[in-house]
Amino acid sequence: MKVAVVGTGYVGLVTGTCFAETGNTVTCIDIDEKKVESLNNGKITIYEPGLEALFERNIKQGRLHFTTNLKEGIEGAKVIFLALPTPPGEDGSADLKYILKVAEDLGPILKDYAVIVDKSTVPVGTAEKVTAKIKENAKVDFDVVSNPEFLREGVAVEDFMKPDRVVVGTKSEKAKKIMDTLYAPLVRQGNPVIYMDEKSAELTKYAANSFLATKITFMNEIANMCELLGADVDAVRKGVGTDSRIGKRFLFAGIGYGGSCFPKDVQALAKSAQDVNYEFDILKSVMNVNDKQKTKLIPQIKNYFSGDLSGKTIALWGLSFKPYTDDIREAPALYNIDELVKLGAKVRAYDPEAMENVEGVIGDKITYCNDQYHALEGADALLIATEWPVFRTPDFDRVHSLLNNKVIFDGRNLYSPNEMGELGFAYYSIGRTIING
Repeated sequence: MKVAVVGTGYVGLVTGTCFAETGNTVTCIDIDEKKVESLNNGKITIYEPGLEALFERNIKQGRLHFTTNLKEGIEGAKVIFLALPTPPGEDGSADLKYILKVAEDLGPILKDYAVIVDKSTVPVGTAEKVTAKIKENAKVDFDVVSNPEFLREGVAVEDFMKPDRVVVGTKSEKAKKIMDTLYAPLVRQGNPVIYMDEKSAELTKYAANSFLATKITFMNEIANMCELLGADVDAVRKGVGTDSRIGKRFLFAGIGYGGSCFPKDVQALAKSAQDVNYEFDILKSVMNVNDKQKTKLIPQIKNYFSGDLSGKTIALWGLSFKPYTDDIREAPALYNIDELVKLGAKVRAYDPEAMENVEGVIGDKITYCNDQYHALEGADALLIATEWPVFRTPDFDRVHSLLNNKVIFDGRNLYSPNEMGELGFAYYSIGRTIING
């Protein structure tokens, strides 16, 4: 099948590459000429484990193409995915200007029936708006379908190729048959393709991400209670997570969630509720708690240094919002950098993938290091913001020898407090006993 994907960001590039891998001929379209040139030259523009091998194979075998020309890109396509940015506006609502502009441009250049698929995370009612925009100038029949993505950065290829479920919002039998054919290779093991109306599909994505954000935030609230009551959040997590009604995932305490999805989607769902005069109080609490949680360790760092961080150097391990990605959108590390710098501290940081992106945003505000041990040189304390595997089993003797003070502030609970005590470290984590060293 001929497939077009408009947008070569994270969702668009994964979508296009993975559909090419299942034998389709895919053209990805983007207005960014430099990005398209890089992609056509075989240079992938995002970091995602496992994607580069598929990307290179499908370019080599002639199934994956890139262009800046929308008319050329959709030529002969039965399915056209819209994988465009939906950034939050000033009021928290998702900004649809990119999607609606492409919808407007599609109308006069559609030559045959096609299924137009909203792949971006969009508010309820977007399919209707896209349909209306295309209809203004369309001379052929078409259907607009909602098909939200459920990709986790770091394992997006596996999520796409072996989805838990595929959600499709459409009332059209013709569109349903085409989507069945497209997704058939990905659901051979029996994972469901769930059909529903467009509005329900649009709401499903927001509901799923908001629920997971709520689950994370609830556990962070429990962690904060643990610190006050003398309980251990890891023990509570195990006791709660083995309840089959709750499950083990998204229960790890830490310094909050970030990324491109949870913050934006929770905010957008809260705004959608407000638009229909419904006060979604739990989401307001989730946003409020998460904002505070990101810099939860800063007061402890200040207290350790008797309230004065002027001239102190903090080593920071991790910049991306989660491991296995270079995505720094809403990353807790950035909030901690801002606070530390405001307090007069210097920051020496290391991240396996995200340093270039951070430098592009904040420049030389911090020092970027070659590895995690280089970051420790001359530092007065270590702060951990991302749970990259390389940080899980460090050489603690080397850590001790490089740090001016034997103290670790762990925002991801990577180490055992008891072990840190035995090693003689002062150790501060989330929802667990403080080890004074």
